Amino acid sequence: MNRIIFIVLVLIAFLTSCVKENTPEIILDNTVDTTVAMPGNNGTFMNGPYGNVSGMATVYNKNGTLILALQNMNISNGPQLHVYLSKEVQPVNFIDLGPLQSTMGNQLYNIPGNPDFSQYRYALVHCKKYNHLFGSAKFQ
Repeated sequence: MNRIIFIVLVLIAFLTSCVKENTPEIILDNTVDTTVAMPGNNGTFMNGPYGNVSGMATVYNKNGTLILALQNMNISNGPQLHVYLSKEVQPVNFIDLGPLQSTMGNQLYNIPGNPDFSQYRYALVHCKKYNHLFGSAKFQ
């Protein structure tokens, strides 16, 4: 009887401590007005070791402001997914553009400053909580 109570208590503790923090799964349709924004570097996403990602990443210059557009995205869900500009595929030197807005659709991220894209050659979708790469796009 004590063993059953112990097992039930362990299960309750496990289930209440395991909170899933997922990214919203709504289809976004945020796009750049290409009549005033010029496209620059772009790349196609490839899967990382911990997730599946498809879609494109394009940097736009809109009157001196840089914007990263993630287009036609479809991403595996996970906790604390963030969008990075990075010098490497595995982020060591990176700029965190913020939390991933959704696992699907088109989304925009403001790029602070004026990073050198000969060094920041990758757009990443990265799980900040567990340091797991979900996918990367190498800029061309």
